[in-house]
Amino acid sequence: MATGISDAEFSSADGVAEWRVLFWGAKALYETGDFATGAKFVAAIAEAAEAMGHAPLVDLRPDTVTVQVVTPGVGLSDRDLELARSISGIATRLRLKSDPSAVQHVQLAFDTADRPAVMEFWRAALGYVAVGDEDLIEPNLIGPPAWFQDKEFVPPRNRIHMDVSVPHDQAQARIDAIVAAGGRVLGDRYAPAWVSLIDPEGNVVDICTWQGRN
Repeated sequence: MATGISDAEFSSADGVAEWRVLFWGAKALYETGDFATGAKFVAAIAEAAEAMGHAPLVDLRPDTVTVQVVTPGVGLSDRDLELARSISGIATRLRLKSDPSAVQHVQLAFDTADRPAVMEFWRAALGYVAVGDEDLIEPNLIGPPAWFQDKEFVPPRNRIHMDVSVPHDQAQARIDAIVAAGGRVLGDRYAPAWVSLIDPEGNVVDICTWQGRN
């Protein structure tokens, strides 16, 4: 049985230096150089996960492998930490380099006056399934989830915005890049949990980290 752990506990644990806590768990990206090496890495991950009885989410690309650990209904758990350490060990044995700055998690965020009605519309439109009364996810966990909150509409921001969960040590660089690209900071009262930025036409993105949250 998995025991939940905090984002801070995972982030500060030994043996997971290349992992970064984001929304929906923790991720690590490894540079494999070619598809065959990536496939070999994934096969080794599968063997370790099968032995542990706890599977990660794996994305195999031509020259990278991204791995996500999360326990459904719990968040991060002691089993995720154990699996992440095992995956890191496999990567070390295969001499794979990680790039913690390259991971992120994107979700759609909706400010609603009638959350159930809006959620039902987007559940049908996207073909997603509900998780609790605030979230929709793609059944195979492919594509960004959608999160719904009851919130008063306050211009200039739109009702739909993007949440981009980034590594805590990359947040300021991402914010600076957005400002350099023509955005402006809309609000930072909740930093470091998130900083809201707005584009020239009123579209908003929240740059989020695990820090500063209960």
